[in-house]
Amino acid sequence: MAERYEPTGRLGRAIHSLEETAIALLLGLMTLLTFVAVVLRYVFNDQLIWSLEVILILFAWLVIFGVSYGFKVTAHLGVDALTNALPQRGKRVCAVLACCVTFAYAFLLLKGAWDYWAPFAALDRTSGAWFPTGFEKTRDQAWFVTDQVPPMRWLFGWLEPLINQGEEYEKLPRVVPYVILPFGCALILFRVSQAFVAVLRGTRKSLIVSHEAEEAVEEVAAAHRADAAPAAGKA
Repeated sequence: MAERYEPTGRLGRAIHSLEETAIALLLGLMTLLTFVAVVLRYVFNDQLIWSLEVILILFAWLVIFGVSYGFKVTAHLGVDALTNALPQRGKRVCAVLACCVTFAYAFLLLKGAWDYWAPFAALDRTSGAWFPTGFEKTRDQAWFVTDQVPPMRWLFGWLEPLINQGEEYEKLPRVVPYVILPFGCALILFRVSQAFVAVLRGTRKSLIVSHEAEEAVEEVAAAHRADAAPAAGKA
């Protein structure tokens, strides 16, 4: 079962509130858009052409937020049959190694996410195959837009003179939905770093603490025992 997370520090509380608010907002918007699209289609024989694309974007945002949230509340599943057979020192060494690998992987994800998103924001990619060694001149792709989502100039009109040389967008620029990639990966790296520090301090045993499968089996077994008890009494 996922642990209850208690944020500490001003930064921790701010990011905690941001994550939970964003997840709740994304779920609410997805539900509302789906409901409106269904009503329009089956009741009024009409449709929101852009609703499906927006729902897909919101779902992608929700998944990426969920990854960092899972690290925070230890909701990610893992196989620990081998490490549980080790002595306490061995478990700690494996936990530290796992943290190192996960931290490196999260850092590479962040680099890849930035390199993918940067051209859409008229920015430069990082140089270096694995780790950033600087920035390299990158072809501007800020003019790329989504397929069907309206431009929403009332909210994103400031992007046109900033990254699109004053040209008007016919649809929502891709830089907007794609921004979740570097932001989400940075959030994942932050949560992995927090977990790494907790493992080093001994306040957390590993990155993976959840054992939902075992808990589900125990709950089913307890339910069967509870059902069998009255039957045994009657017999």
